[in-house]
Amino acid sequence: MSQSPLNLPRRPRRLRLREPLRRMLQGVKLRRSDFIVPVFVVEGENVQREVASMPGVHQMSVDVAVPWLAGRAGEGFGAYLVFGVVDRAKKDPEGSPALDENNVVCRLLRAVNEREIPMAGITDLCFCEYTSHGHCGPLTADRSTVDNDRTVDLLVKQAINHARAGAAVVAPSGMMDGAVGALRGGLDAAGFADVSILSYSVKYASAFYGPFRDAADSAPEFGDRQSYQMDPSRGVDEAIEEARLDIEQGADMVMVKPAGAYLDVIRAVRQSIRVPLVAYQVSGEYAMIEAAAAKGWIDRDRAILESLTAIKRAGADLIISYSAHALARLLPA
Repeated sequence: MSQSPLNLPRRPRRLRLREPLRRMLQGVKLRRSDFIVPVFVVEGENVQREVASMPGVHQMSVDVAVPWLAGRAGEGFGAYLVFGVVDRAKKDPEGSPALDENNVVCRLLRAVNEREIPMAGITDLCFCEYTSHGHCGPLTADRSTVDNDRTVDLLVKQAINHARAGAAVVAPSGMMDGAVGALRGGLDAAGFADVSILSYSVKYASAFYGPFRDAADSAPEFGDRQSYQMDPSRGVDEAIEEARLDIEQGADMVMVKPAGAYLDVIRAVRQSIRVPLVAYQVSGEYAMIEAAAAKGWIDRDRAILESLTAIKRAGADLIISYSAHALARLLPA
């Protein structure tokens, strides 16, 4: 060992010099079971279309999605989050296809349960994928924003359909006031007291959702979603209040979305609640890593792991990530 004139009783590098010690002292460890896998399900048969802005992510018909999910279950992933994608010709201002008991989401849930695939089915409760205008519910008379209370009523119907089809968890994502309380009451009254609610309690009107809107065909026809999603420039107090309100109304888990630019929010919410916290590494975060890696500007695997480690370190119990194909290779079950 080299001699040094420095008199340092504490040298932090001592614990970094040897790989076994570095591995043993890791305070934040990722496992595949920490992750929820998104899936975009479409009409038709034998459909598997890659989303151009999300390399490695596909829209899939039910017959393709079921064996794909069976593969993820075999790798140790424990839950999936399903988004329904319907033909534009079927969309209307009310989002009626969302209430069809035989839509692609319900068919996927039934098929997964019939195959006894050991994954918890989580369904996105929203209308943006189903409305002709692309907003998260039917609009007010002046078309200036989403009609909150009408949308909540419809969300309850959508949730009951999903529960009947076999959903373990429903996840309201539209940021409608009072949605969680209405959903809890509606599910309980319909005999689904054991179906959990994961609320998108803290969802920002973010620039990082662009690729998702390609995957789900859900871009707004006009305007934006700032009248119902949260302002990124607000402080963390609003995020804490939103999470607490949903928990008071019956949310079993709450979510912060996006994740990477909101690590401070994840930390603040984690310190203020006592239910599991989910963070969503959204499509734009995924696409930025993939695009930079494709150019050779960053190491894809290291960037994926570093970004996800940061999210868990900030306080997330579970993470929604599009990187299952990489995580199956990089992480233990």
